[in-house]
Amino acid sequence: MTSSARPLLNRRLAEFGTTIFAEMSALALSTGAINLGQGFPDTDGPEEVREAAVRALRDGRGNQYPPGPGVPELRTAVAAHQLRRYGLSYDPDTEVLVTAGATEAIAASLLALVEPGDEVIAFEPYYDSYAACIAMAGGRRVPVTLRAHEDEGRFRLDLDELRDAVTDRTRLLLINTPHNPTGTVLTREELAAIAELAVERDLLVVTDEVYEHLVFDGAEHVPLATFPGMRERTVTISSSGKTFSFTGWKVGWVTGTQELVTAVRTAKQYLTYVSAGPFQYAIAEALSLPDSYFDGFRADLRRKRDLLGDGLRTAGFEVYQPRGTYFITTDITPFGEKDAHRFCRALPERCGVVAIPNSVFYDDPDAGRSQVRFAFCKRDDVLHEAAVRLRRLAP
Repeated sequence: MTSSARPLLNRRLAEFGTTIFAEMSALALSTGAINLGQGFPDTDGPEEVREAAVRALRDGRGNQYPPGPGVPELRTAVAAHQLRRYGLSYDPDTEVLVTAGATEAIAASLLALVEPGDEVIAFEPYYDSYAACIAMAGGRRVPVTLRAHEDEGRFRLDLDELRDAVTDRTRLLLINTPHNPTGTVLTREELAAIAELAVERDLLVVTDEVYEHLVFDGAEHVPLATFPGMRERTVTISSSGKTFSFTGWKVGWVTGTQELVTAVRTAKQYLTYVSAGPFQYAIAEALSLPDSYFDGFRADLRRKRDLLGDGLRTAGFEVYQPRGTYFITTDITPFGEKDAHRFCRALPERCGVVAIPNSVFYDDPDAGRSQVRFAFCKRDDVLHEAAVRLRRLAP
C-alpha cells in the first residue's frame, strides 16, 4: 500500500473507468445473451487472407520485429489502395505508417500533434477512445453534436455549430466518417465546408475512416484529404479489422505528408514500437483483393443491417437508418423508457440480448440518454434469433 494521499491514477484519466464494451460483453457472458454490443464480427474474413498469414508465419516473415514504419509490402499496398480508390498519392517510404490498429493511430496522432491546453473538436456521440486520447495529450475536447432528426430517420451535422466551436485555441478537428455510432456518412458538401473551415482557420485534421468500405444506399466515402488545401494538414487513419473481419490482428495505418507522418511516428514508436508482423504481410495481400470482394462485403452488411433493422422496428424501437458502419442507433422512448443505461443492463434478463447505451459516447450525460446501439456484423442466424428475442419487448 502507498501512504501518499495522491490518487494512483493520473488525473487526466480520472473520469475514465472500465469501458462500456468490457462491461456489456461481460454481461453477455454471464447471462448467455446474444452480444450485439461490441462491434466485432462472429465469423472470420476471407480464407485467402488467413492463409496469407499462415504462409508468412511458416516462412518466417514478421516473426521478429518488423521495420518501425511497417513492412514495405503493406506500406506499398496502402499507398496503392489510396491512389486506386481516391486518387490520393502517398510515398510508401515516407508518407505511410503502420500502427497497432486504428486505436493506436488515433492515440499516436493526438499525442504527437496536441499540446496541453489545445482544443480538439470532435463529433459526439464519439468512439470512447477519442476522449481518453485527447485527455492523455493534455488537450481540451470540444464536442459538436450530431443531432437526431426523427423526420429524416438519421443524424446530421450542424455546420454553423461547428464553425462557432472553433476558437483561437483550437488546434485540431477529429473527424469520423462513416461515423460510429450513428452511421452518418458526411456528404461531399459537408466535407467541403469542413475543409474550407480548416484552411481558413489553419487547423490540423485527423480523420478516422475505418468504415470507409461500409457505406450503403448510394452514400459515398470521400476522404477529407482529397479536398483543396487538405492533404498537407490531414492525418488519415484506417485499418484492416472492419474491412476484412480480422479485428484481432490489429493492423491499422496512417497516411499524410512526410512531416505529419514523422510526427505521428515519433509518438507511435514509444507506444507499441511495432506489432502484428506476419499479419502485416497478409493485409498487404488483402488490400489487393478485387473490387468484387469489397462490393460483396458491403452488400452482405447492408442486407444484415436491413435484417436487424426490420426486427428492431417490429419490436417497437425507433430506428435511425445508418448509411455506413455496422451499427444501428435506436431510441427506446416508444417503450416508455428514457434511461438507456438502465435499459441495456436489464435487456439480457428481459430478452437475452446485449446492446450499448449511446449516452456513454456523449460529454453531457443527458444527451443521447434514450439511445441504444446495436451491432449487425453477425451471422444471419444470430440476427434472426436476436430479432425473435427482441419481439418480447413489443409494447
